[in-house]
Amino acid sequence: MTDLSRIGIAIPGELLDKFDELIEKRGYSNRSEAFRDLIRNELVQEVWQTSDTEVFGIVTLVYNHHVRQLTDKLTDLQHEYHHAVMSSLHVHLDHDNCLEVILVRGKAQVVQKLSNSLIATKGVKHGRFTVTTSGQNLP
Repeated sequence: MTDLSRIGIAIPGELLDKFDELIEKRGYSNRSEAFRDLIRNELVQEVWQTSDTEVFGIVTLVYNHHVRQLTDKLTDLQHEYHHAVMSSLHVHLDHDNCLEVILVRGKAQVVQKLSNSLIATKGVKHGRFTVTTSGQNLP
């Protein structure tokens, strides 16, 4: 970062104290880097929610594999969106429950639709979609 700009912000002391606790817990060496990460995160969120830009993401699913035809439905969805699925990992958590991690790549709208469909599949106990970018347009 050769072209740094200094800014000043005003926030309540109690909020700053909580922010300092958070950045210490997360291991930031200073406030500036924590603020930069917060800004980058918001920029990534804005891009994938408002455009058809290529994004990357992870869909995590926890489900009971005994639920009738659930694994078939999840596999069928991944095949339907084969162009967006880069890889998947299936882990047996215990006798009944499985964790599936699916790496996706594609237009924001497409990967969002896929992740929503996977997470909303009847029998999925918990699902989450985490999105990121290639970083090309982030300073």
